Amino acid sequence: MFTVLKSLFSRTAAPDAAHDPLVRQLRRIVGDAHVLTDPAQTLPFRRGFRFGLGKALAVVHPGTLVEQWQVVQACIRADRIVLMQAANTGITGGSTPDGDDYDRDIVIISGMRLKKIFVIGGGRQVICLPGATLDQLERTLAPLGREPHSVIGSSCIGAAVFGGVSNNSGGALVQRGPAFTQMSVFAQVDDRGTLHLVNHLGVELGTDPEEILGTLDHGVIAESAINWNAGKGHDDNYATHVRDVDANTPARYNADPARLFEGAGCAGRMALFAVRLDTFPAERNPAVFYIGTNNPDELEDIRRHILTAFSELPIAGEYIHRDAFDIAEEYGKDTFLIIRAIGTRRLPMLFAFKNRFDRLTERFPFLPGNMSDRLLQAASRLFPRHLPKRMYDFRDRFEHHLMLKVGGHLEAEARTFLDGFCARGGTRYFACTPDEGAKAFLHRFAAAGAAIRYRATHHRTVEDIVALDVALRRNDRRWKETLPSGLDRQLIVKLYYGHFLCHVMHQDYIVRKGNACAPIEAQMLALLDQRGARYPAEHNYGHLYAAPEALQQHYRALDPCNCFNPGIGKTTKRRNWQAQSVS
Repeated sequence: MFTVLKSLFSRTAAPDAAHDPLVRQLRRIVGDAHVLTDPAQTLPFRRGFRFGLGKALAVVHPGTLVEQWQVVQACIRADRIVLMQAANTGITGGSTPDGDDYDRDIVIISGMRLKKIFVIGGGRQVICLPGATLDQLERTLAPLGREPHSVIGSSCIGAAVFGGVSNNSGGALVQRGPAFTQMSVFAQVDDRGTLHLVNHLGVELGTDPEEILGTLDHGVIAESAINWNAGKGHDDNYATHVRDVDANTPARYNADPARLFEGAGCAGRMALFAVRLDTFPAERNPAVFYIGTNNPDELEDIRRHILTAFSELPIAGEYIHRDAFDIAEEYGKDTFLIIRAIGTRRLPMLFAFKNRFDRLTERFPFLPGNMSDRLLQAASRLFPRHLPKRMYDFRDRFEHHLMLKVGGHLEAEARTFLDGFCARGGTRYFACTPDEGAKAFLHRFAAAGAAIRYRATHHRTVEDIVALDVALRRNDRRWKETLPSGLDRQLIVKLYYGHFLCHVMHQDYIVRKGNACAPIEAQMLALLDQRGARYPAEHNYGHLYAAPEALQQHYRALDPCNCFNPGIGKTTKRRNWQAQSVS
């Protein structure tokens, strides 16, 4: 028994890595405790939140920006791949290695010890370091009456600010568009293999790299050093852009060249050290309307009127199909109950504990897989129904559900429109109480992880999940998907939910056991191509999607030596962008 326990908790480094000259140098820079080489210890950083797994020589945790710079320098000089990682909460595997077919060793640099946030301009902007999380940023801004680009969503699982910026992540808030900034400090390698630090933060910090980063480390930012015209801190054109409902292109998608700028949308193709972002006034006294219909055309009519005729944009407009409602009601119940009980602040810690528990139980072959999911699902069944009665009533009556959140000053205008619209057709709505509104949006959030729980607890009947996030054309009136019968028969259930006013849909297909997922996904994408849709919409390419040629050219411009996160977008993993043979 002692031998078994010792093997489970051993902190011994992998023999080859422990004697690597680079690993010894990294230990001198950050300290022995902050360089991991044991595969059991590095697994949480090598395996993606939902997808992705590969080898890594080491995982390094710098404690300062200067240390991060020195670590990146050492890795580039040693001709190793650098994979910059934030919270590793992405769902397309973009922040982890993928497979073992790289031509160089990988060093994962985790920024999660660098959690500083500097508030500037009285709170109208912030400067975030690599480990700052959305939840941390939300809590920092709340006393100032401000909030970040994203609120409930990725923040609940501990996502980092850098992850959102690097991936142009979207979100539920209609006015704000994808995460974006033109102001950052970053390092990149030129076509001769030389590493350079670039300060485009719009703050005078010095000239030497270590001086610049040391100043940021200490948070010594004089107001006189800030250039308030240095660039955009968010996509300030999106509110106008999304209102153009007759445009033949999507409102937002990851390969949109208008939203690719240095660190924004870089997908890890450079080393980010700091980003500067706008914040937003917190909305007071919002109103939520819960809308149900069996006619998708009427829901589209509502969308078009809201975007073209309302005096201001709503805060959010979230869609959920009845099937997704049902799956979330059963398989997202524990997420809903936990957030209601303890809020979102402690949820990242619980997710981390869940992951550690799963890693431990996986080492015992006599235990079934996904133990934490099984236990949580069983526990959730002990609780009574958790949604408001009026939501259950609409679930029984209507196939399509839209949750519309507006600022208090827009409430009367929204109510007047909905009264008149519902009097003419089969659509109905009710104005939520504050508690009903909070529960409606939380239920929609729980839908995002429900398919994963379903797969974990039905492994005998489920082959896997094909998960797509899709940007529909802004003028696409036929937004509701209809699959060919042959394709439909291979699926157990289809889950549709998303950011309806932006025409961004999340589509999770639970595949019936015995059916190959790759050809199913290929058919799905071909159908989307025919509709003029773009994908991915907000989760970025990772190792799941093939990047189009224009985006590949952008990656090459950022990283001509292909030393930062190679392979993203199914590009080559070879140095200097050499073609990779197909095995």
